[in-house]
Amino acid sequence: MKLTTKILLGLSMGAVVGGTAQASGSAAIRDVLLFVEPLGTAFIRLISMVVVPLVVASLFVGTCSVGDVRRLGRIGGRSLAYFLVTTAIAATVGLYLAVLARPGATLDPAVRDEIAGAYASGTGTTMERAEEVSLRDRLLEVIPQNPVRAAAEGNLLPLIFATLLFGVAASVLEPSRREPLVRVFDAVNGAAAVIIDWAMRLAPYAVFVLIAGALARFGVGLLRGLFVYALLVIVGEAIHAFGILSLALRLGGVNVRAFWRHVAEAPLLAFSTASSNAALPVSLEVAERRLGVSNEVASFVLPVGATLNMNGSALYKGLTVVFLAQVYGVPLGPAEHLTIVAASTVAALAGVGVPGSSLVTTLIVLGAVGMGSQAASGIALVVGLDRFLDMFRTGVNVLGDLTCAAIIAKGEGETLAA
Repeated sequence: MKLTTKILLGLSMGAVVGGTAQASGSAAIRDVLLFVEPLGTAFIRLISMVVVPLVVASLFVGTCSVGDVRRLGRIGGRSLAYFLVTTAIAATVGLYLAVLARPGATLDPAVRDEIAGAYASGTGTTMERAEEVSLRDRLLEVIPQNPVRAAAEGNLLPLIFATLLFGVAASVLEPSRREPLVRVFDAVNGAAAVIIDWAMRLAPYAVFVLIAGALARFGVGLLRGLFVYALLVIVGEAIHAFGILSLALRLGGVNVRAFWRHVAEAPLLAFSTASSNAALPVSLEVAERRLGVSNEVASFVLPVGATLNMNGSALYKGLTVVFLAQVYGVPLGPAEHLTIVAASTVAALAGVGVPGSSLVTTLIVLGAVGMGSQAASGIALVVGLDRFLDMFRTGVNVLGDLTCAAIIAKGEGETLAA
């Protein structure tokens, strides 16, 4: 049985067991699932452990191998253009789904206040984290004072910048000085790939534990109160994943069926873990070894995409802000719609590839349309659903990164696996 099939089976069984535990109210099953949930967390840690050495080694080797710095600049420019365009499209899809379906109009004010009150305790931490989010600061932090510290904190963007700079510098050294460095980092890259292979043998069981635990913990009453909103988010993410991104692949000359056949494990893992960074090693593995994307392209596009390319998060922000505006009776016109799309795109770039970051940066968009006074109550209203919806938007985020890598590779004249 293929690994992708095993992961899907683990995901399906986890959903059934976790959903049954929640629906039946069985405390015994729920306690067992929550007891074994740390096994899933251990799997995420195992995968995350290789992120830094893999990104540094792969990106360094890829940069040295490019040879022509202008090609690296071309890959980077095309990637950033793709990130901006698809993120803005995703935000627009989310916004107009909410405008057309009006999910906020279906929520009774009494239910609204009850749900917000029940989850208000989790809002304080979210608000505190939001105060730390500054686009200006994130732009400055791209240049690290200490790359080792950035690596220790798992801060990928400054680490990528430092690695690129050192890789470009190494590429202009004479071969006798450059080649030993390339051999060392190539060996590190290979060792990381072996660890990933070992870890992925545990993936179906870890996925089962993670999904079952999440659904056992998840409140059915909350889903009932916010059913239309949650359903719209899921539908919107599906439209972007199977509609917009598939269209982008076709326009880029990539075989959509072959693409899905080779990369499906990565978005499935991202869905299960709700972390782009945790799925990054697997994304690099499937892009290079199965899809046939070159190391030069994959090692740049995928780590940068895990930090900057958040299609699913942008869609979630656009839809959530319109939903909350409808709930609290805040009118939105064409000018506000443009503001939401622009702010959602920028806020998605300000996010990080860890669970829950999209909820934090949604506050940026709420402030942009003058809903600062409703921000705390609005976040309290949706925070209970965040872990559940985070799985969908993270899966789309990772799928968007892989789509970009395939399109850029095809544009560079590379031959992808059929």
